[in-house]
Amino acid sequence: MTRTTLEGHPQRRLPHPQADERTMLESWLDFHRATLTLKCADLDDDKLRERSVEPSAMTLLGLVQHMAEVERNWFQRIFAGQDLPPIYEEGDRDGFAVTPERGMDEAMATWQREVDRGRELTASASLDDSGQVPERYASVMGAGTVSLRWILVHMIEEYARHNGHADLLRERIDGKSGT
Repeated sequence: MTRTTLEGHPQRRLPHPQADERTMLESWLDFHRATLTLKCADLDDDKLRERSVEPSAMTLLGLVQHMAEVERNWFQRIFAGQDLPPIYEEGDRDGFAVTPERGMDEAMATWQREVDRGRELTASASLDDSGQVPERYASVMGAGTVSLRWILVHMIEEYARHNGHADLLRERIDGKSGT
């Protein structure tokens, strides 16, 4: 299946409008993963650490770290049931904290490993296969399990929300906005 690329962004491909459900979900997730990468491209370390606006400490580097944690949480911990520690410091379970010794190259490599591991764990799974959610999620969700279909939709939503943040951060840094 040939997918259309957005002009000027060959690494970002729009999902085919007539794709089957699995392909559609995975393609939109890949589109949003590529969008996050694009928002961080061609910036030096200082720019990637620039905060949005007070009192927020949100940065592009922090968003990449956060999404690595999110990838690990939903695909490895919840879907595959693996008991894994946080990637970053114990007091930074969401990954947003930026430290002087960790730069974007390391954060991107970590994020990519988490993406790759999630793909491995779900490659042969059915969209109806489920993972166990922690009690704190189950009480909000109304169920103790969640399907891979739900996880993929949630991940698309999570990336889309944070890509909006990344777009605003990038516009503040150097004026680039949009696709």
